[in-house]
Amino acid sequence: MSDPTRIVLAQYSGSGETGPYQSRDPYAVARQRLVDTRIRTAGVTNERVLSAIAETPRHEFVPASVRDKAYFDMALPIGAAQTISSPFIVASMTETLDPQPEDRVLEIGTGSGYQAAVLSPLVSEVYSIEIVESLGLNARKVLDRLGYTNVHTKIGDGFLGWPDKSPFDKIIVTCSPESVPVPLVEQLREGGSMIIPVGERYQQTLYRMTKRDGKLVREPLRPTLFVPMTGTAESGRKNKPDPSNPVIINGDFEQSSPEHAATGASSPANNDAIASDALHPLDAPQPNPADFIAGWYYGRQVKRFVENGQAMARFENQTAGLGSHLLQGIAIDGSQVSTIRLSTRVRTENVVKGPEPDSWPMLAISYYDANRRDLGMVSLGPYRGTRDWRKDSRILRVPPSAKEAIIRIGLFGATGRADFDDVKVEKMGR
Repeated sequence: MSDPTRIVLAQYSGSGETGPYQSRDPYAVARQRLVDTRIRTAGVTNERVLSAIAETPRHEFVPASVRDKAYFDMALPIGAAQTISSPFIVASMTETLDPQPEDRVLEIGTGSGYQAAVLSPLVSEVYSIEIVESLGLNARKVLDRLGYTNVHTKIGDGFLGWPDKSPFDKIIVTCSPESVPVPLVEQLREGGSMIIPVGERYQQTLYRMTKRDGKLVREPLRPTLFVPMTGTAESGRKNKPDPSNPVIINGDFEQSSPEHAATGASSPANNDAIASDALHPLDAPQPNPADFIAGWYYGRQVKRFVENGQAMARFENQTAGLGSHLLQGIAIDGSQVSTIRLSTRVRTENVVKGPEPDSWPMLAISYYDANRRDLGMVSLGPYRGTRDWRKDSRILRVPPSAKEAIIRIGLFGATGRADFDDVKVEKMGR
C-alpha cells in the first residue's frame, strides 16, 4: 500500500503556466493548488506569505529522485540525513515570524535553501547558515541560479550564529536544539523575535520568542518535529532517545498538556537567557493549544476527546480527500529490533472511502534509514462503516537499516468519524 500521506497532499495536474523563474513553469498549477487546498485551509492567512509559497519553485530545491513529490505537503530527504520541511510548516513558521520588508533575518539551517527563498521577497536581507558543507554549497548554487540576490549564506555552526552581521530583526531556526543557543539570543535585537523548535529528539515544541530587556520571553505555539541541530548543540544534548527500545508517547491520549509529552520534554525556560512570563500575542494568527495532543504533531481535524473518563484521539472529516491525521516520530534501530507489535483500538462511525484507493482510516508506520530515505510503510486497517470498539494488532518486521519511523493515524481523506486509543509499539524480536 502506498504512503497514506499521499492522499492528503496536493498533486500536480494540468498544463504549465508562466512563472517568475521560468518562461514556462509546469509546476505553477500544483503550487497554487498546494496553497489553496493544503496551506490556506490549514490556517495560514498572510497573503504575502501565501504568495511567496505560490511563487517559490520548491521542485528546484529537492533532489531529482523526489521531485515528483515536490508539491506534496510533506517533508522530503535532501541528503546528508537532512530534510526539507513540508510547505505548510514553512508557510506557518514564516507567517509566525511576521516578516516585514525592512527586516534583516538570520536563518539557522539553510538545508536545501527553500526557506530562505520563501523569505527572500518578504524581507530586506536573509543571512543563512548551514553546518553541512555539501548542503550549503548546493543551496548556494540553486539560490544563485534562481536569482535570490538578497540571500547570503555561509558554512558554519548555527549554534554560534553570524555575529559579524548582527543584530538581526528576526531569527528563524529550522533545526531543533535541546535548549536555545545563547549566541542567538545575543544576536537578536531588542524587541526582535525568534521562531525555534526546542526539545528532545522526537518531542519538540515550536516557540515564538521576543527579546525584552536582554532576555527571551517565550510563547509555545505547537508540537512539532524537526531534524536535530548538530554541532555544538547536539554534543551538549542531555536527553537522547533509545532506538533499541522504540516507544510511542501518549498513545493512550491521557496526557492533556499540549506543551510537554509524558516524558517531560525539555523546556527552553531552563536557559538563563530566557524569561518564563507569558508573551502577549502578536499580530499573526494564534493556534489554540487546546487543539493539540501531547506527544503528537501535525494534526489536522483531530481533537483529544474524553468519553466516560476515557481519553482518545477523535478524527472527523466531512470533505472527501481533506486531511484528518496525526503523526509521531520514534527512534528505532533495525539492527537491534527485528520485529515489533503495532496495535490500537479503533471505533468508526459512518466512514466512507475518500477519492484515493487508500483513503481509509488506518494506523501506519513508515520506516526511514540514517539518511532519512523511505524504507516503506505497513499499516493496520482499513476501517470501514460503523463499528464499535475493536482491537487490532500485527507483528511487523523492521527493516535492518531502519533508524527511525513515523507513526500515522487518521482518516486520510475518508469522511465520517474515527476514534483511536491505546496506540502502541512493542519490541518483540532481538
